[in-house]
Amino acid sequence: MAPYSLLVSRLQVSELRALWVRGGGVPPPVLAAVGEARRGRPYLRPAFRVPVPVAGPAPTLAPPAPEVKASLALSALSVLSPPSWKLGSKKRRPGEEWRYLFLVFLDLTFSHIGFRFLFLKKALGVRQYHVASVLCQRAKVAMSHFEPNEYIRYDLLEKNINIVRKRLNRPLTLSEKIVYGHLDDPANQEIERGKTYLRLRPDRVAMQDATAQMAMLQFISSGLPKVAVPSTIHCDHLIEAQLGGEKDLRRAKDINQEVYNFLATAGAKYGVGFWRPGSGIIHQIILENYAYPGVLLIGTDSHTPNGGGLGGICIGVGGADAVDVMAGIPWELKCPKVIGVNLTGSLSGWTSPKDVILKVAGILTVKGGTGAIVEYHGPGVDSISCTGMATICNMGAEIGATTSVFPYNHRMKKYLSKTGRADIANLADEFKDHLVPDSGCHYDQLIEINLSELKPHINGPFTPDLAHPVAEVGSVAEKEGWPLDIRVGLIGSCTNSSYEDMGRSAAVAKQALAHGLKCKSQFTITPGSEQIRATIERDGYMDPPERTPWPRSGILGLASCLRKDIKKGEKNTIVTSYNRNFTGRNDANPETHAFVTSPEIVTALAIAGTLKFNPETDFLTGKDGKKFKLEAPDADELPRAEFDPGQDTYQHPPKDSSGQQVDVSPTSQRLQLLEPFDKWDGRDLEDLQILIKVKGKCTTDHISAAGPWLKFRGHLDNISNNLLIGAINVENGRANSVRNAVTQEFGPVPDTARYYKKHGIRWVVIGDENYGEGSSREHAALEPRHLGGRAIITKSFARIHETNLKKQGLLPLTFADPADYNKIHPVDKLTIQGLKDFAPGKPLTCIIKHPNGTQETILLNHTFNETQIEWFRAGSALNRMKELQK
Repeated sequence: MAPYSLLVSRLQVSELRALWVRGGGVPPPVLAAVGEARRGRPYLRPAFRVPVPVAGPAPTLAPPAPEVKASLALSALSVLSPPSWKLGSKKRRPGEEWRYLFLVFLDLTFSHIGFRFLFLKKALGVRQYHVASVLCQRAKVAMSHFEPNEYIRYDLLEKNINIVRKRLNRPLTLSEKIVYGHLDDPANQEIERGKTYLRLRPDRVAMQDATAQMAMLQFISSGLPKVAVPSTIHCDHLIEAQLGGEKDLRRAKDINQEVYNFLATAGAKYGVGFWRPGSGIIHQIILENYAYPGVLLIGTDSHTPNGGGLGGICIGVGGADAVDVMAGIPWELKCPKVIGVNLTGSLSGWTSPKDVILKVAGILTVKGGTGAIVEYHGPGVDSISCTGMATICNMGAEIGATTSVFPYNHRMKKYLSKTGRADIANLADEFKDHLVPDSGCHYDQLIEINLSELKPHINGPFTPDLAHPVAEVGSVAEKEGWPLDIRVGLIGSCTNSSYEDMGRSAAVAKQALAHGLKCKSQFTITPGSEQIRATIERDGYMDPPERTPWPRSGILGLASCLRKDIKKGEKNTIVTSYNRNFTGRNDANPETHAFVTSPEIVTALAIAGTLKFNPETDFLTGKDGKKFKLEAPDADELPRAEFDPGQDTYQHPPKDSSGQQVDVSPTSQRLQLLEPFDKWDGRDLEDLQILIKVKGKCTTDHISAAGPWLKFRGHLDNISNNLLIGAINVENGRANSVRNAVTQEFGPVPDTARYYKKHGIRWVVIGDENYGEGSSREHAALEPRHLGGRAIITKSFARIHETNLKKQGLLPLTFADPADYNKIHPVDKLTIQGLKDFAPGKPLTCIIKHPNGTQETILLNHTFNETQIEWFRAGSALNRMKELQK
């Protein structure tokens, strides 16, 4: 085949692994001058081009041009020589450079017949090789710079895909390739979309600080010495936006020092990488360092699907699922259906990647993606940047999707290269057939979107699937009585905090600044990571206030906002580039009307100060009294120079952690070691009291509120004082007010649950549609179990919450007939029968006992498999894990 030209550009030494030629088994002789170290990691600067045959005989070194001869020669010495012969040393003897280069070339050329570095070492007597281990291994590429001994296994992915393809005898979607490529037993695993449970082997685990506490407490309880797969903890959630920037970070460190110390020491003890506070948002860090095409990654955050923007299957889970994977146990996932979204046309003007998912959310609603992976494909994909794809995948959580994914393409390759991972991009190129869908593959549902016709959208309030074109939202707001004046504009979150997002916002803001205008609304922008912050600061986006396009910059994290401009209960409107806009989520005010949209639309609306402004058609008035129209933003998707890494905020786990202590004080109000839940007693559940019958939407925010409760995420008993305080009681239409069946008095939900527990009264919750949507927080399952709950009966469940309930030994059950929801009254008692014969696919019987002595019998469905039934019998999945270790 014809050779192609390969440009070496700032490659890390470890990235030379990817430069082996697949098939021929011969690495190209690529060496370049040593550049600066980034966090102690040696890099290579651009030096020369070398022809690399795709197959065939060993490559030969093209004669270098005169101007690069010296740099080429010194490159060999600087990479391969002992310290005394490094670049710039005066100890070299004439001719040594070319002697070294010639011998290196011979070694590389004949490595396939066994010479390798043994030949070079004997010939030169060199004692130290900086790249010996790299060049001696064929096609071994590290998952990340931080784990040089953990390799990407595309060979195993390919092997498993071929096994499954032969069995199914049909074209595969990209989702199927990656998921089935990680099967624990691809030869025998039963595979049926939407029905069978798959046993999978994820590549890695990621945890954010609010959920990592409980995950690590459970892992400690397991008694295992180390995690079995690469895992990381990211400190980003326990930060409140109050004072701005570094002040908020210092305050967070002071307030949360006990928790941060626990997570850091637990990470060091059990082999988990630790990203300190101020590193940035977990999903941006993952995209920059850990996600890659074809990865199967699970994270204890519902927006983990963000990594689908780099072609990976990244799934949000509860902490107990993370514990399974960290323990080396195959992870279970119901075989997902696949929803295809065919993108045609191209993005332009004010239309952004965010508008794609806002449109899809309007089509599918908050539960339309449940049990499915959303797979984007089609020619329109190429018009979307890698970080734009991540935005779309990230907000797939808001439609209930298991995850979302894009096929590998040149935009991903560009991003990988820019973030120092060209070796992964090159390896992905070799295996690209397995990183895109097969032609003719089948989707369970297909959505068509023409990007050329797509208009800017804004969704809300109170739910992320209430979609409006920006041009129409003002008139809708007037009709519905929503406040038109915009009080706050927020840009950031894990959904829109990339370099491109910052640039597009700045492009709009600078136009207003040029006409003497600033935002009419309070406005805060939060970069997604320390790397993004340092880079936009270098590139002039964070100049002094008189020149900056943004009036306020937030700290690196997922901060809740403490507002002083309004009173609780006061109606107001805010616009954000975030992902969720549930009641009270942003500021704990139930009357805040929150809308989600793209960063550029947030910026334009914050400048105008009203929902009635349409930047595509409307004019603003400058300080000079002249009218002007904002131009559609034009910004680079990636910095033209290299990313500035900023401060080093990563803590490597030590090689020897035998002496590492992890202390949890018995008097701590923030952390509490876990006690095992009680086992099932072998009997049916008789006369369960109804704690609350929930009316309407009940998210995990309603079940286990965030905000001020975040500080108790590591203390189960304390955080249980927020159980269901946001849920609306059918009986009186109020939140956090339920009848105590014994005293007949109304009181807070947690207090009533504690009363029942103290008096040995087991209870049940009755819920509506899509119960538990939103965050992945498993506290929404741990709390009811801790306070004596035994079952949650609803019309339907969100996927993550249903699994979390099972993991903690609770019974998530659904009405066989959704209309049976209306048969149950808060004063009734319920008996659940059939548990002795509990089996997959077999409904349970529920007897409703009314106060007047009458009874009704209904059927309750479940999705338990045999393994999950064992969790119930043991009292929890963690209990079952311990049983199996005995």
